[in-house]
Amino acid sequence: MPTESDRFVPRSGAPADAAGLCAGCAYAADFLAHGQCQPGDICIRAHSGRQIDRFMRRNPQEASKFLDDLFWERRAIAARHAPAEEVYRLRDDVDEVVRRVVVTRLPEALLVTMLSDPDREVRLSVATRLPAELLPRMTRDPDYLIRATVARRLPHGQLVALARDPEREVRKIVAARLPSFALSRLADDREPEVRAIVAERALPELAALMIRDEEWWVRLAAVATVPPECLPTIAADDPEAEVRNAARERMDNLTRSSARESES
Repeated sequence: MPTESDRFVPRSGAPADAAGLCAGCAYAADFLAHGQCQPGDICIRAHSGRQIDRFMRRNPQEASKFLDDLFWERRAIAARHAPAEEVYRLRDDVDEVVRRVVVTRLPEALLVTMLSDPDREVRLSVATRLPAELLPRMTRDPDYLIRATVARRLPHGQLVALARDPEREVRKIVAARLPSFALSRLADDREPEVRAIVAERALPELAALMIRDEEWWVRLAAVATVPPECLPTIAADDPEAEVRNAARERMDNLTRSSARESES
């Protein structure tokens, strides 16, 4: 198997030919003659990821031979083309790019072995592919991007586990996905952006409570869902003109809708 130490690396601008890159290559005799490789274009010994990938695509049966190559990019590309059962042993590879490829190839049942990978992008890939029933195991990941990905995929009944997440963006996702009847858990969130999402989706009883929120734009969001009987008070008493106008507009819409129903 060709290794890092026996590969020829041409000088910048030097042509890759049989006297250079192909010299001593185990594939030159057969592959070159049959169009399975081409110096400067389809080459396993090149330092070019594109050339290596073209070689692997043309000759996927050779990929397994390069899973232990000293060059990280060659290992990563080989991991894309080698049989999945052979790729698993690279889950602890020293290079995170290789491990990211491994995540894309592993059967879902084996992804749990990479939940604690030190690289964020590796864990992010795991969170994207992990079966839903195993996602709760990632709700305490130290990186909020992973927790946000988990929040987008968790079944509704398990979202409560992230309702008190320390990161606002995670709680915003939870507020947008929780069933309306469970939104009271976030109605007192410290961030008005989260409360506004809650107010916009709240059931009327909860919206009636949130119409007293200190932030005018949370109250504005609540106007759309408060019980109709609350609207006159809001239209008359809210300190913010935009909130009052929204209440009046909803009252007008309800009146017109009621009139159309009566006519029909």
